[in-house]
Amino acid sequence: MNDIQIKCPETNTGTNPLGQDFTVRSLLRFALPTIVTMLFMGLYTIGDTIFVSRFVNTDALSAVNIVTPVVNLIVGLGTMLAAGGSAIAARRMGAGETETASQDFTLVVFFGTALGILIALAGTVFLDGIVWKLGASGALYPYCREYLFILLLFTPASMLQVLFQNLIITAGRPGFGMVLSIAAGAANSVLDYIFMVPLDMGIAGSALGTGMGYLIPAAVGLGFFLSGKGTLRFTKPVFRPMVIMESCANGCSELVSQAAAAVTTFLFNRTMLGLLGEAGVAAVTIMIYTQFLLTAFFTGFSMGIAPILSYNYGRRDSPRLRKLLGISLRFITAASVLTFIISMACGPLLTGIFSPPGTAVYHIAREGFLIFPVSFLFCGVNIFASSAFTALSDGRRSAFISFLRTFGLITLFLLTLPKVLGVTGVWLAVPAAEFLTVLVSAALLGKMAQQSR
Repeated sequence: MNDIQIKCPETNTGTNPLGQDFTVRSLLRFALPTIVTMLFMGLYTIGDTIFVSRFVNTDALSAVNIVTPVVNLIVGLGTMLAAGGSAIAARRMGAGETETASQDFTLVVFFGTALGILIALAGTVFLDGIVWKLGASGALYPYCREYLFILLLFTPASMLQVLFQNLIITAGRPGFGMVLSIAAGAANSVLDYIFMVPLDMGIAGSALGTGMGYLIPAAVGLGFFLSGKGTLRFTKPVFRPMVIMESCANGCSELVSQAAAAVTTFLFNRTMLGLLGEAGVAAVTIMIYTQFLLTAFFTGFSMGIAPILSYNYGRRDSPRLRKLLGISLRFITAASVLTFIISMACGPLLTGIFSPPGTAVYHIAREGFLIFPVSFLFCGVNIFASSAFTALSDGRRSAFISFLRTFGLITLFLLTLPKVLGVTGVWLAVPAAEFLTVLVSAALLGKMAQQSR
């Protein structure tokens, strides 16, 4: 970050919305479509699990969480390319290299599509072994296999959806991205209901509805970038291996985060299966998906302003970068306190949506809601810090923060605390990891601010 030292006012930013002098209000207005998009994605993702729990059974709900590590890895690879490629494209535009930005963008999309096809083929060939290795019990195996097989078929569309969610923002059209994601999510929810209730397809209906929901943003995104309506467009790609390598290296924190989520989800499932059986796995599934919903706000805000940070990094505008970071951190701190209050107040309601009061699953999850929400006081800053370092082409620090909060510390606490505290130790693992990580995030952000002066 030592090279962020000077301001280059000669760069023309009049035609690019990323180059405006943002205030608190205008920054939130720019990020709002992405925030809404992520919140809506959280709602329809959690809606999927509610449908499975209510219209199939809690064993099927447990099965969804058993195969979630595979989904995490697919999303992680897509987000790695999207975040890293977006940072490159935005930096190119900030430096006035618009044609090169479109060439790099096109190359990243081609590579992501090919990777999605490869994953789909390999996953279906080794499906049975994957399901057993993930820890499925005999009772959960049929649900796991049926659900994962269908999702794997839609992997290329899933990769394109993740890529376009990020790159449409970089193209200066966050509002369009929001509308597209809402439409896809609504279609997913409607199809889930149709397949699972009137057509009685069970867990296969949930997977099919989710997969078909991927196709909408994939198809519309292709049309958008082919039309050239944004500041990025499809063009003849120039094969530059360093673009792919830099996208992967710079966005590796996002892959680290998702890969870590895959491992920790596996550890959560194994630990709860050993302590409380299938009901314990269902309860931790409720907590994990609720966490995804309640942290979607922080993820959306961080994704929404990432292209702005990358653009000003490309311009070497240190004063504006410091201003943007200050606004963001103050906003996230206030939002973190509000999220904690909401989660504590709404714990019984959220738990009851998945499983009726009086059931074993409800009782286990309700106890978790008395401890787990403490993590929301700290995770917002950690999510933003990791995203900000990615946007500023500092993948090393970004990956370090992601590694700590999503893998290193959680794994340590999951392997130790339950042995001493039982189920309480499971619920404490995430809050403890987020708290220690926020100390590191604050130190790294402070050091960056000093270096950029």
